[in-house]
Amino acid sequence: MNTKRLFGTSGIRGIANEDLSPDLCRRVASAIGTTLPPASAVCIATDTRTSRDIIKDAITAGLLSCGINVVDLGMLPTPALALLTRESGFAAGIMVTASHNPPEFNGIKLFTGNSLGYSHAQEAEIERIFFGKQFRAGKIGTLEQADDMRQRYLSFIKSKLSWPEFDHHLKIVVDPGNGAASKFASDIFVQMGFHVIPVNDEPDGLFPGRGPEPKADTLQGTIDFLRQNNADLAVCFDGDADRVVFCDREGFLGFNEPIAFMSRLVVKKTRKKRIATTVETGTLLDLAVKDLGGEVVRGRVGDTAVAHLARELDAALGVEQVGVYIIPEAGYYPDSIFASLSLLGQLGSAGDIRQYFQGMPRLFFEKTKVFCPDELKESVMTGTKERAHLFAPDDINTLDGLRLEFPDSWVLIRASGTEPVIRVIAESTSQTRTDELRSKGKKLVQSLVEANK
Repeated sequence: MNTKRLFGTSGIRGIANEDLSPDLCRRVASAIGTTLPPASAVCIATDTRTSRDIIKDAITAGLLSCGINVVDLGMLPTPALALLTRESGFAAGIMVTASHNPPEFNGIKLFTGNSLGYSHAQEAEIERIFFGKQFRAGKIGTLEQADDMRQRYLSFIKSKLSWPEFDHHLKIVVDPGNGAASKFASDIFVQMGFHVIPVNDEPDGLFPGRGPEPKADTLQGTIDFLRQNNADLAVCFDGDADRVVFCDREGFLGFNEPIAFMSRLVVKKTRKKRIATTVETGTLLDLAVKDLGGEVVRGRVGDTAVAHLARELDAALGVEQVGVYIIPEAGYYPDSIFASLSLLGQLGSAGDIRQYFQGMPRLFFEKTKVFCPDELKESVMTGTKERAHLFAPDDINTLDGLRLEFPDSWVLIRASGTEPVIRVIAESTSQTRTDELRSKGKKLVQSLVEANK
């Protein structure tokens, strides 16, 4: 782990039993507990990763040692843990997950008592206590197990959605990717009245079905399954179900398309004009809400950053192009299951999303990543910014990474906060221009990584 920082873009991440040792997790939990009043109640849940129990037990031990009462909710999607933290009156919620990262990773993600992810200031306070070893000691806390969490979450969804109005003729493939939504999301979709065909629906922390990150190259098997079963749409979650993407019979529906389509629906419904998103998000979102008077505000990457921005703006919606949806109606936390059901409730037919974008300007959006050890990220990004002029951009945005703007295109170079990589994202009205920007950015980063070794 970085000796200066524990937290990245989305909580604390690392390879279990290496970066993320049980001892580190115990001490982090003691720091978390020290920030809370004695005898506070904290809930904890995990995704399906094979390291879940050893990490959870270490966190529990750390919390108990400083007088925090712990309630173990078992295996749950992140949205359920976040919601139940608020609805059940906990002081904080802890999710043991590495989200979309490979199976060997795990992590710690924190939610406040109102379901909002911990702010930078709250994370900094935990780090201060952790590195200063200023842990509170005293009476040992209590530990208990809780069940019926699925039904509590379902009851909340039913209270918020007009579920009898859904088009129950749609055949929906639900693909949790063997992650935390396994045997959870498909059950909820069935109870909401949909014809559900599950795939990769067995909890398995090795993610044998397709891996924990749903994207075009990992979802081909799901698309084939959808076609074989003559289904209409596939709803595909990541490892902890804080992200969701969609496929239809023609294939993967993309990253920017669903968030843009959903944003348009929500702006129409709520009459709020602002959408909170990140510097990674493409131009399609702007185009989708422009005629409605919508305004897209881009901030830092990460669902917690988007949630805080959405609350600050009183936005209609918060989105990330990877499939994160912050729906204020539910709360300021990522809820992929609620978002999926909200979308399905407003579709006239399975082809609505693809059909809408046929009338939009064609945009070419591409992503790549370059391996970069965490300890080199700062120097590589500094070098990248010093060489930004080589791209001859019209504008330079350094809010989070380096986003270079051109009349018909943009490129973002940004160090990941969850993986040892630097991402390069480019978009243009021309595939050639997109490829050119992506290639130029990738070569620059690779040269700087080599130079800084």
